[in-house]
Amino acid sequence: MAKFFGTNGIRGVFSEDFTLEFVHDMTLAIGTYFGKGPILIGFDGRDSSPVISKVVSSTLNSIGIDCNVAGIVPTPCLEFAVKTLGYSGGIMITASHNPPQYNGIKPAAKDGVEISREDELIIENIYMEKKWLISKNWGITGKEDRAIQTYLKGIISQIDSKLVESRNLKVVLDLGNGAQAVSAPEFCKMMNCEIFLVNSNIDGSFPGRGSEPTPQNLSELSNTVIENNADVGIAFDGDGDRSIFCDNNGNILTGDKSALLLTHHILQKNPNSLVVTCLNSGSNIETVAEKFHSKVIRTKVGSVEVSRKMVPTNALIGFEENGGFMYGKHNQVRDGCMTLALMLELLASSKKSLSDEIALLPSSFTTKDKISCSPDKVSKLISTLKEEFPSSDITDGIKITIDSKNWVMVRPSGTEPIVRIYAEAESQEKLDTLMSEYLKKVSCIISR
Repeated sequence: MAKFFGTNGIRGVFSEDFTLEFVHDMTLAIGTYFGKGPILIGFDGRDSSPVISKVVSSTLNSIGIDCNVAGIVPTPCLEFAVKTLGYSGGIMITASHNPPQYNGIKPAAKDGVEISREDELIIENIYMEKKWLISKNWGITGKEDRAIQTYLKGIISQIDSKLVESRNLKVVLDLGNGAQAVSAPEFCKMMNCEIFLVNSNIDGSFPGRGSEPTPQNLSELSNTVIENNADVGIAFDGDGDRSIFCDNNGNILTGDKSALLLTHHILQKNPNSLVVTCLNSGSNIETVAEKFHSKVIRTKVGSVEVSRKMVPTNALIGFEENGGFMYGKHNQVRDGCMTLALMLELLASSKKSLSDEIALLPSSFTTKDKISCSPDKVSKLISTLKEEFPSSDITDGIKITIDSKNWVMVRPSGTEPIVRIYAEAESQEKLDTLMSEYLKKVSCIISR
């Protein structure tokens, strides 16, 4: 088991368990793992990110590794630039959707995809044994000014951009005071869209609605869509790799629902393809894939699990239920702006509104919630549920399946001291009942 790497990179509260001393030593381990440069460094808009970037770059230089700093960029922008511009690897400084006091490090391999779970353990072993790379020469730090334009050109090359431009779509962007502020508005301008901005200034304290887009905090996005008769709205998380959509009627879509819609759109043009998703995604993806003679592979929860399964299988699509969508032709990583591009292409090629397109999907009722839970109580929680439901899947946390359309999954977060509860049911009434029952059950077990 990894000690420092969680579901998605290393994260902690800055100056508490994520100190500059820790960043220095962990960077030595990451640099030793990469072995050579140049390494591309990027960061999100958190207040602590610039100083962490300086520690990372100077530490790499101290073991003879050259690096370039791209500045504030979305995580998928850094990853695409690593792959496209010929870097040996990348280090993204971000805590994604975590609260402002957090920060973190996310390494990307030279193929532009997050490093594997096995490589995370290699880095941790180097860190624990302190077997750093030693060099007589100092590396140098430069600037990388090509990352954003390289990223946007890459996205545009994957869609029918002329068709999108011809439609003059109205788009509301809730940038969440996060890193997509440097790229998503520019992309929409390039696509001849009329844009309306919400929470558009980069601010590490995320004053607008917090760093994670949820149905509960996207009322301003919804209202702005309705007020401006927009075709679509989208909200990004702190580092811009996830996206939650709002339809033309102001309804916020779950990540599962938007993924179903985009998968349908992509598989129409690319039948006989492969889709990768996690155990906690809704069951309708199999129905959609089967329609286009395509297959679905399920993984443990986490973008690393999905991304690293997509690479060797050459999967076309990957997604998580949280709004993380991956388009293999571009890069096998979550990418908020690439996802927006695909949605705009869908709308441009359709004679229907987004809400009408959604109405054509097989009905699904999914939800999730979370409960505070200290790490020392997790094993007791899972084992207690396993005793009650012995036939359950314990590949990742525990998934209790009632039947193909009704299930509950409980698993510890890899980024925060909480457990997440996911559920799917055949109706909204059944879903509400199921979720209420398991929230009480989990709370009861934790409090014993």
